[in-house]
Amino acid sequence: MHDLTAFQRDLLFVVGGLETPKGLEIRDELQKYYDDEVHHGRLYPNLDKLVTKGLVDKGKHNERSNYYTLTRRGRREIEDRRQWEQRHLEGRAGAVPT
Repeated sequence: MHDLTAFQRDLLFVVGGLETPKGLEIRDELQKYYDDEVHHGRLYPNLDKLVTKGLVDKGKHNERSNYYTLTRRGRREIEDRRQWEQRHLEGRAGAVPT
């Protein structure tokens, strides 16, 4: 996950928090967080990058929309990130063993 942008990381968390969301659902969730409009030209290329990296699967919902789900690797990356954040929040990341 270290090679993702913050926006891509946020996308990964949103996809993981929704049940087979469509692109517009993902966009709506991001807009609530960012308090700003998330344009299609930003959303879909970044979702496609996550698909290419093997973190997200993309399926066809109907003729006009797709749905997205986390892959096993995507879920593992989120869990690894959460553990890394927790270690740093607890102050153990740089602790010197005694």
